[in-house]
Amino acid sequence: MRTRLCDLLGIKHPIISAPMAGAARAELAAAVSAAGGFGLIGGTGDGPDWLRGQIRAVRERTDRPFGVGFISSFPGLDELVQVALDERVAAIAHSFADPSPYVAAAHEAGVMVFAQVQTVARAVSVARAGVDVIAAQGTEAGGHTGYSGTLPLVPTVVDVAGGIPVVAAGGIADGRGLAAVLMLGAEGAWIGTRFVASAEAITPAWGKQQVIEASADDTVLTKAYDLVSGAPFPGGIGDRVLRNTFTNAWHGRDHDVLTRRDDLAAQVRAATTQGDGSIAPTRAGNAAGLIDAVEPAGEIVRRLVAEAERVLRERPGNVLR
Repeated sequence: MRTRLCDLLGIKHPIISAPMAGAARAELAAAVSAAGGFGLIGGTGDGPDWLRGQIRAVRERTDRPFGVGFISSFPGLDELVQVALDERVAAIAHSFADPSPYVAAAHEAGVMVFAQVQTVARAVSVARAGVDVIAAQGTEAGGHTGYSGTLPLVPTVVDVAGGIPVVAAGGIADGRGLAAVLMLGAEGAWIGTRFVASAEAITPAWGKQQVIEASADDTVLTKAYDLVSGAPFPGGIGDRVLRNTFTNAWHGRDHDVLTRRDDLAAQVRAATTQGDGSIAPTRAGNAAGLIDAVEPAGEIVRRLVAEAERVLRERPGNVLR
């Protein structure tokens, strides 16, 4: 199995690991890249020196290509992007903001630009900006995402991408999902939740356990945690987390959350420190229902590809007579 994404990135398998701020550090990015996929470090949050160290830590573990992904609506982006350019990572991924101011400098440095989008209109915009890969993210995704489903969003983005390779994100955790999005016209999959429950993810043990115990029915797309934290995500973006006592109490009560913001923020901080998943968020998508074990990231990559190859070989013959 080989797609245009493999040729573009110099990788063996059309799998990109999502740059999840709470899970994707050097260990995960390196493991995915070493297995033939394309690993992304979640580069937002801890500053330029930390990011430089993470990039170099990946290079100590593998000589395969990898990149850095940013929550581009957050402050401090320019410094972080400059570190990634100085270190000559293979690609920089932008989410939740217009990537166009960063495309020319990246290309001049020989660095590719990925853009994650949640709407067709945004896909048209980033295509015009000249990005190299578009990730069409459906609402099934864990963490911050939009409100359009993966199944209709991916082929629509393929249609407007003007030949730019599109990868599918949201709801993909096994080979059946990878095969399905390839049939929709995607050149690969951008996978998050499956790698949250990997040995190399920095997700705390209690969070990984919640993911493997969850069903596809156990998530909610909420704004409660972002309202509490004041996180600068744009309009039209929610936060898909596993349901818990906190979301049962506060989801959909935006005004009340803002009224009690300081108190609730203290509760969330304490719960996160204490590993109390009834209050602290565990960001995971509907694909949690397909995950039943914490496994090494390299094994996850290899199994997804083997499953997808089997589906692509066998299923057409079963339905075309």
